[in-house]
Amino acid sequence: MEPQSASAVLMIRPRHFAGNAETFDSNRFQAPPADRPEIAKRARAELDALAAALDRAGVAVHVLDGRETPRCPDEVFPNNWLSTHHDGTLVLYPMMAPSRRLERRADVVQTLGALGYAVHRVVDLTELESRGLFLEGTGSLVLDRPGRVAYACLSPRTSREAVDLFADRLGYETRVFDARDRAGRPIYHTNVLMSVGTSFAIVCAEAIRNPGERRAVLDGLRSSGRAVIEIGFDQLHAFAGNLLELRGTRGPVIALSARACEALGDAGRRALGAHGELVPAGIATIETYGGGSVRCMLAEVHLPGVSPAPAPSRSSRR
Repeated sequence: MEPQSASAVLMIRPRHFAGNAETFDSNRFQAPPADRPEIAKRARAELDALAAALDRAGVAVHVLDGRETPRCPDEVFPNNWLSTHHDGTLVLYPMMAPSRRLERRADVVQTLGALGYAVHRVVDLTELESRGLFLEGTGSLVLDRPGRVAYACLSPRTSREAVDLFADRLGYETRVFDARDRAGRPIYHTNVLMSVGTSFAIVCAEAIRNPGERRAVLDGLRSSGRAVIEIGFDQLHAFAGNLLELRGTRGPVIALSARACEALGDAGRRALGAHGELVPAGIATIETYGGGSVRCMLAEVHLPGVSPAPAPSRSSRR
């Protein structure tokens, strides 16, 4: 059975972080685009601080430097273009914005191999872009990995046909639904409104307007044996749903932003903290101009090891 959480993550230290005009219309969490050197500098410092916090919590952090060319304003969010899986599968995903398609890097498989991980199969879904069908990784998909259930809210960046193709290729069943923000606009990525951990799930259920779809999501989460923590729209817009459980050397770790942690309030932090060590990080620049938070910055490494196994050193940069 595939474990829910990974003990290692891949991160991209952005070279040219900026607000992306191509993603602004579909991402209402994103401030108007801006491209200034100080923004990119602050984003790099925020990524470094998050990587260091996860390292201290005992998570293996593999940081790849961003590239000079092509210019990729959103390369800090690698989970949108790849995911890895316990059986050695690596999936490449179709992206809506042409500028974001440039983030895909052929050197990643080689890098993962050099770090001691095995990629046995690559599932390439990127040809769907030519048909106008998109599925932006574990932004579009929130996976119950041991239960083999993929949760997905439909949006301009998440196509039902693409969800079904992923499910067919990887052996998942799906729970697809419509979700809207307070103003009635589609929520661009599923991982903004929910996250699934080993023993918990956090979700903004009121964003799922259709009662039947809302019931199906909540019933699915509860039937998996997880404690369901519900959040409201204020917490949703503070990225309280955009968090990720990982496995540290001392036990479960829940990575989230400082803004999200504050928005949860005392009761929410207690409820979530019962399931792992909270590791908050201040990433205000990335949240403001990128429209994503901590979970979006972390591509989990679920791959099996090769002989020799992955080195025990906790942090690395390639």
